[in-house]
Amino acid sequence: MHQIQKVAVVGAGTMGSGIAHVFARSGLQVTLCDVEQRFLDRALASIRTNLGREAAKGKLPESEIEPTLSRIRTTVDMESLAGAEIAVEAAPERLDLKSEVFRALDRILPATAILATNTSSISITKMAALTRRPAQVIGMHFFNPVPIMALVEIVRGMATSDATFTAVRDLSLQLGKTPVEVNDAPGFVSNRVLMPLINEAAFAVMEGVATPEAIDQVFKLGMAHPMGPLTLADFIGIDVCVDILRVLQDGFGDPKYRPCPLLIRMVDAGWLGRKSARGFFAYEK
Repeated sequence: MHQIQKVAVVGAGTMGSGIAHVFARSGLQVTLCDVEQRFLDRALASIRTNLGREAAKGKLPESEIEPTLSRIRTTVDMESLAGAEIAVEAAPERLDLKSEVFRALDRILPATAILATNTSSISITKMAALTRRPAQVIGMHFFNPVPIMALVEIVRGMATSDATFTAVRDLSLQLGKTPVEVNDAPGFVSNRVLMPLINEAAFAVMEGVATPEAIDQVFKLGMAHPMGPLTLADFIGIDVCVDILRVLQDGFGDPKYRPCPLLIRMVDAGWLGRKSARGFFAYEK
């Protein structure tokens, strides 16, 4: 099997910049695309900072920082992604946005290219059906922070071919990640199991069973979780948690996934977690 060399990443937010970082660090040529240059500039600055951190911790030779950055090209013109062998879409978690990106990539990329999505909950099968290459569409779900977290959840849609799966599994291994194969279902494995945990923890706060601090301590000390479910919810973003719970509720038609009213009120208040400096816990601005 031919080894992939040229990668496109669409979306330069937290996830997209992290994905570009790990591709470039592994020696691949990356084109990072977003709608405005300022988003791309911000992504490059954060990649530079994170590479510096890795060098300071001895995980990367200092001499590798500039060569790694030089492998990342940025563009606001999606047409310039035409040479990529795989594109990873990392747009916000909304089907309308992702659909638009996928249709454009399907038109622009060579017929042999793979279209991957970093979605954490949206149906791969549904996204594949928007394209003329459903066999070459796959989920490549990275975890935040991408440079540090080892897992890539590789999600097969109904039409995903074995060749596509193998190429993406091998690519994940080349990045130093651990690929785990999952079939397409709402929330895949990670969020199908995690979100009800976060939701139930929110209900326990709302009902006055315990404080957020106490709930997180139970999980850290009793279940050996490195962070409690409410700290994790703040890290993910309360708004993102609510969106994923709604995908689960719609996808399964099961009321057990309905978002806790406290989570909805927090989103209405703008208490989105770490990114807004307030969620279940308070953070420095």
